[in-house]
Amino acid sequence: MKNTTTLFVALSASLISLTAAAQAKISIKMQNKPTDTIYVKGRGFNKMLVADKKGTFHGAFDVTEGFYKLDTGEQYADLYLTNTSNLEVTLDYKKFDETLTFKGAGSNENNYLAKKNLEEQQMNLDALMASKDEAELKVEIDKVRNDIYSKFPSNLSPSFVAKLKEDTEKNLKSLEGYMKESFEVKKLNGSASPSFAYENTEGKVVKLEDFKGKYVYVDVWATWCGPCRAEIPHLKKTEEAYHGKNIEFVSISVDVMKDKEKWKKFVAEKELGGVQVLADKDWKSDFVTGYKINGIPRFILIGPEGKIVNADAPRPSSPELAKLLDSVVK
Repeated sequence: MKNTTTLFVALSASLISLTAAAQAKISIKMQNKPTDTIYVKGRGFNKMLVADKKGTFHGAFDVTEGFYKLDTGEQYADLYLTNTSNLEVTLDYKKFDETLTFKGAGSNENNYLAKKNLEEQQMNLDALMASKDEAELKVEIDKVRNDIYSKFPSNLSPSFVAKLKEDTEKNLKSLEGYMKESFEVKKLNGSASPSFAYENTEGKVVKLEDFKGKYVYVDVWATWCGPCRAEIPHLKKTEEAYHGKNIEFVSISVDVMKDKEKWKKFVAEKELGGVQVLADKDWKSDFVTGYKINGIPRFILIGPEGKIVNADAPRPSSPELAKLLDSVVK
């Protein structure tokens, strides 16, 4: 009886140990951290991590295998978690994407995601964005798909690759839908632009009509949008290149109104130039719906008389923008 009891206790302890180990574990060391609380988020999943006395964030939790977000409030990173993940994360908040590094169980997949995010910010989609019809669009999307799949390293787990391909196909389908909509959007060119009357960071209402007689290059964006943030350095250079010329640069944020202070803080910290305003009803704002905007960033060029020159203008990172502006702005 004694031996049976001892065996039962030993087995119970082992089972408890195995159960405790079957969790995703994460430890994050962040230089220049802006806060002592960050979050790991997923669909129906939200876990807060609090920094210890040394400034390191720790967490352990049950997860469903899949993709999550590391959310600092203003910066985001993609995560891939399973209940066998044991990740040590290091980064410098001021160079978030460039310094994000993973070690430990699950690091191969997460380092791939970090690298993929940087490459996507630098990806040249000009050929795809310049597609003139659906047949041409399909050819360019196939090129993007093949480029992504050809870069899968051999050290990724099969389940991760399967989920990533599924996620990639969803994103490409969304991109294809966006481009098909853009074909319709281009039909707006030459018509009168929808107007706006939105508050800037000082609370003053700014209207499109305030810029009559000038070209207006509009950036529709949001603080949470990675591709939008990637365009900021290019937009700043464009603003400098055309300073003093007959053009104004207006950035319209579709952040929700409850994040107004977050938006104002982002504008100040990133020293954003041009005219910065916050749309009154985010995605449902009249200007946004008038331009049929369902994805961001979206760039728009409006002429001196308020007519649309290009309802889906080139991004600041594209050489095509300078060609467009040089052809009209004096």
